[in-house]
Amino acid sequence: MQPSATVLVYSDDANTREQVRLAAGRRPAADVPPVQYLECATLDAVLRALDNGGVDVCVLDGEAVPAGGMGVCRQIKDEIFRCPPVLLLIGRPQDAWLATWSRAETAVTLPVEPVEFADALAALLRSRLASASGSTRA
Repeated sequence: MQPSATVLVYSDDANTREQVRLAAGRRPAADVPPVQYLECATLDAVLRALDNGGVDVCVLDGEAVPAGGMGVCRQIKDEIFRCPPVLLLIGRPQDAWLATWSRAETAVTLPVEPVEFADALAALLRSRLASASGSTRA
């Protein structure tokens, strides 16, 4: 049995977290492992989850309040050793420059479009799993 990947989903909005889960499903692509979602509604929950380890990809809501996903992304990139890649959910395509500022690996616009989101998530999972397998080699 193939191990699963853990995807942290941060949003203060339960509907946004549900959109993410439904868009990617249990397996965003055939060549990546099944996904388990770890939902967080607060910055403190995100930081605790990342401190505990085991997160493969973070999906952060740039529209979350009071701590927006862009600021959270920049913070975790500074504070978390070997921070997982981040997929940022942005309100408008024009906000892509803010995603770059936050150091997110990729961004998609809200509302979540299932095919675009699943493709972006699968790409991050592939890169994370490739780098993890490369770092275990002697």
